[in-house]
Order: sequence, then C-alpha cells, then structure tokens
Amino acid sequence: MASMALRCLSSSSSSTSFCPTFAPPPRSLPCRISLPFTVKCNGSEPLETVNGRPSLPFPILDEHSQPKLMHSRRLENSVNTSDTRLKLFSGTANLALAKEVAWYMGIELGKVKISRFADGEINVQLKESVRGCDVFIIQPTSPPVNENLMELFLMIDACRRASAKTITAVIPYFGYARADRKTQGRESLAAKLVANQITAAGATRVLACDLHSGQSMGYFDIPIDHLYCQPVILDYLARKGIASSDLVVVSPDVGGVARARAFAKKLSDAPLAIVDKRRHAHNVAEVMNLIGDVKGKVAVMLDDMIDTAGTITKGAELLHEEGAREVYACCTHAVFSPPAIERLSSGCFQEVIVTNTIPMAVKNLFPQLTVLSTANLLGETIWRIHDDDSVSSMFQ
Repeated sequence: MASMALRCLSSSSSSTSFCPTFAPPPRSLPCRISLPFTVKCNGSEPLETVNGRPSLPFPILDEHSQPKLMHSRRLENSVNTSDTRLKLFSGTANLALAKEVAWYMGIELGKVKISRFADGEINVQLKESVRGCDVFIIQPTSPPVNENLMELFLMIDACRRASAKTITAVIPYFGYARADRKTQGRESLAAKLVANQITAAGATRVLACDLHSGQSMGYFDIPIDHLYCQPVILDYLARKGIASSDLVVVSPDVGGVARARAFAKKLSDAPLAIVDKRRHAHNVAEVMNLIGDVKGKVAVMLDDMIDTAGTITKGAELLHEEGAREVYACCTHAVFSPPAIERLSSGCFQEVIVTNTIPMAVKNLFPQLTVLSTANLLGETIWRIHDDDSVSSMFQ
C-alpha cells in the first residue's frame, strides 16, 4: 500500500472545486472518524442520504492530513492530472464511494442523468461528451441487485452509443458471483449469464473486487482486472498493534483456505486454522469441526463476504469454545441480509471489519462495526489501467 498515489489538480485550475459538492459530516453523526478513510460506528442516528439511500460520512482530507500510504512519486513530481481523455461516472448504487474515488484521483465525476419512468423503467442520459475517452463506470451490483445491474447495462450502452473509446465497468461487488457452478441438475449459471450481459452491453473491460471464486474471471470474454482488498484490511490490523505471536488466521470454510493462507502470510506469517463446515441448503450452515489451535489466541476470521452471517457466527462460537481470546471478523463485501446484524452484534466478535464496496444502510450499523474505504485502491487501479501500467505489481 506504500506505493499508492494521490493525484491533485493544479492550483491554476479555473474551477473552485476539484470534486463533486461535499459537505463535512455533521457533528451529530453517530460515526466517529478513527483514521483517514476509516469509519467507526457506534450509534443509530440518521445519516445523510444519497439519491434517497443512506450512506456513511466521507472524511474530507487535505494535503496536511493525507496518510503516508497516499504519498508517491506522482504527487512529488506534481504530475498534471487534468486528463480530459479519462471520464469517471457513477450509478446510484454507491455514489459515496464514487465521490471518494474521484476526490482521490483529483477529477470530477462525470455528469449523468439517471431517471425512472412511472412504471419503474430506468432511463440514462450522459450530460457531457465522452467521444474518444476512456470511460470508467463505478456501479456495484449490490441489493437491489437487479435494479443496479440494469442501471449498469444502460450506462454502458449510453457510453458505447456516445462513441467512448473504452468502457470499463468498475464493479466493487459483483452480484450473482455465488452462482458460479452447477451443484444440482437443471440449475442456472447466473455468474456466466451476467458476464455475457455486461459484454453484450458494450463494456471493453471489467474491474472487480474480491470475486467469490477465481473461476468467475474465466466467464468474461473481455479483459478483467481482479482487485484484492486485503491490503486495506491488513493496513488497519497492523495499526492495532496485536503481537504476531498471538495471531491466528481462520478460514470459515474449506473453500476459503487459499484466501486465508495468503492473508496469514502477509500478516506476519501467522498460523492458520480451518473451520470444517457442512452446508445443507443455501444460507444454512452447520459447523462440524476445527482444524488448528486457537487456544489463547486472537483469531481473525476472513471471508470474501458476509450475507446472513450464519457461517461466520457459528465459526466464532466454535472458536470461543476452543479457547480463542478474541475473535475478529473481516470481509470485503458487507451484504448483511437479515438476521446478520443480530448475529454479528451478539457478542461473539470483538470487531467486525468490512469495506465500503457495498453502501452501509443506517439499519445495519452496530457498535462493533468498522468500515474501511477502498477508494484509494480503486483510484490507483483506474489510473494504472488508463496509463497502461501494471495492476498486479500493486500487490507484490
């Protein structure tokens, strides 16, 4: 993360503001900013809304409050970032994240009008030219999944018909990714179908964060950059000062062993434990056994997403039974379908650490929740794609 770059507009710019209109979070908000781009929640008062959807406050940083990970040679060399060939647009799924990315990159979000007819049909109109431009559309396909997917398709189509040079669909959370294989006869393969639809709409590239399984990358017939959000979580855990001898990384199921092993290696080469889980139906899990030693340890459970929290909660209960001192839950995508909040706030977890790839609804806030921003990671990746630089070198 030390290589992350921050792009700032020159002071000679005629514009009085280099990003869409922001307002500092009201003092009465129930979340405190514990670190730059980190939000710690401990209340349930109403938050501000974006397009009618509640969103967490975005901490405005200036040149004096930038964390070290955001400094780079690009900033020191005062690279001119007024690149008119790069356009950044956002749908309504996670406008707060898109604004953070735009601020990090030092550019303005593109102007687009997204409206709905009386019967619910979506209409998209770009309000500025994208002819010959590299266009990036930030739109996670989080709930409501089908609404956000259709909005993404129409935005891609609008850019294609407006003669954009390239169109990159930036999908922080890729919905339908769990339907990536047939487990029963006569079952649909939704991940492949959605990949085909994105390509058919006119996207020339996809940028996705922490796909449910690596095989989903093969479903796209266009280039795809798979972004890992582990550095964001690793950076936060490193700040907590937990002794490496006290740590153990836990995979909540056998399918996540590779992900947990890579995470443990970067976390001071911590030992690994595995929860043996048997699933009898969708969203129904039964923990059977624990492989590894967690007695007296600080257990860090890692998964790509938390949906109903059944798997990770039962795993935490097992870890406490086996003598774990503290249990932290870490995931990239906070889907949080009922009854996830009741389970996560029941006292099993010392802290639940997630990222903002999915916007956090007010009803889903609870004291143990910490939300980390992926804006700098996404912003740096977008610049590298636009500049034809390596993306994988960010994680080496």
